[in-house]
Amino acid sequence: MNLKFTFLLAWYYGLRTVGRGPSYIVASLSSPLTLLFIVFIISRGTLVKYAIVGGFIGLVASVALSSAGDAAFMRLQLRMQDLYVASRVNPSDYMLGLTLSYLMFSLPGIVLYSILGYYENVFTLPDVLALAGILALLVVSTSSISFIVSSSIKHVRNVWGIAGIMSVVMTVLPPTFYPYTFIPKIAIYALSVTPVTPAAVLTQGAFGLSPLMAMEIPVMLVETVVYFSLARYLTRWREK
Repeated sequence: MNLKFTFLLAWYYGLRTVGRGPSYIVASLSSPLTLLFIVFIISRGTLVKYAIVGGFIGLVASVALSSAGDAAFMRLQLRMQDLYVASRVNPSDYMLGLTLSYLMFSLPGIVLYSILGYYENVFTLPDVLALAGILALLVVSTSSISFIVSSSIKHVRNVWGIAGIMSVVMTVLPPTFYPYTFIPKIAIYALSVTPVTPAAVLTQGAFGLSPLMAMEIPVMLVETVVYFSLARYLTRWREK
C-alpha cells in the first residue's frame, strides 16, 4: 500500500476542501440537522437522542454516497485514474484516499453532533468507541457503493441526480433518526441491503436506546467486505 499517497489525497480532497469551501459543509449538514429539528418537533423532544445518534450515521453516509458525483467527475472529466496507470498507485490506494477524505470532510459535522450529544448526556466511553468502529465501517461501505455507481456511469451528467437520490433514500428510509423497533423485522432485513441500516441499528443498541440486534454485526462486516471488493474490481485500471 502507498500510504503516503493515500494520506496526501485524503488531505487534499478532505481537509483542504473544508478550508476552500465552507458552504459545502453547511450543505452536508442541512439534511441531518433538518431531520433532527423535525424529529424534535414531532416527538416533542422524546426522540431527540435517536436523532442525534442517527445524525452521525446520516452525515457520514450522505457525504460518502453523494460523493459518487465527484468520483465520476474525476474519472470521466479529469481522467484522474488514467494518471495513475503508470505509477505505483493501485486502485486500493486511490479508493482509500478518497474514502478517508470523505471522513475528514465529515469532521465538522461530527464535532457539531458530538457537542449536541454531550449536551443531551448521550455519550459514555464505550459508546464512543462503538460509534467510532461503526462509522469506520460505514464510511468504507458507503464510499464503496459510490465507487460502484460512479464506475458504472458512462457520462458525468447522469451521476449527480443518481447520487442525490441515493443519498436521500439510503439515509432517510432506514431507521437512522427513529427507533428501529418502530418497523417490522422483515422491513429491517429488507433495508439491510444498505449498510446504513445495520449501522443505525447497532448504534442504537450500543447507546442503549434500543435492544442490541447482534445479528446486524456480521451483516455490516460482510457488506463492507463485499462492497469494497466489488468497488475495487470495478475501479481497477491497467497495472504494468
